Amino acid sequence: MKATVEYADFDKLDLRVGKVVAAEAPSWSRKLIQFTVDFGEEIGTKTILSGIQAWYSPEEFVGKVFPFIVNLAERKMGEGVSQGMMIMADGKVDGEDHPIVFPLPESITPGTVIR
Repeated sequence: MKATVEYADFDKLDLRVGKVVAAEAPSWSRKLIQFTVDFGEEIGTKTILSGIQAWYSPEEFVGKVFPFIVNLAERKMGEGVSQGMMIMADGKVDGEDHPIVFPLPESITPGTVIR
């Protein structure tokens, strides 16, 4: 378990619902999937990179909504820059480590705040 944080620290995270409008496996990486994510009118679209190509194909995400952190500092990953992070769980599938994604109901509007 990580150190306890104050609510004020947690409150700094901007958690939002995002709809994946495009996803691809960039030619320059064997690990990353590059997502174009719609966060609604207030935020617009962001590019999110995630090292999950070993477990998922880009096509599995297009048109679906997921939870994201949208106010992380940009991070260079390979030749791209990630502007946030999809929230996932560390899990196992058939005894092997496997990130678990959380698809949300598609009826939730992109940009909705997660509390």
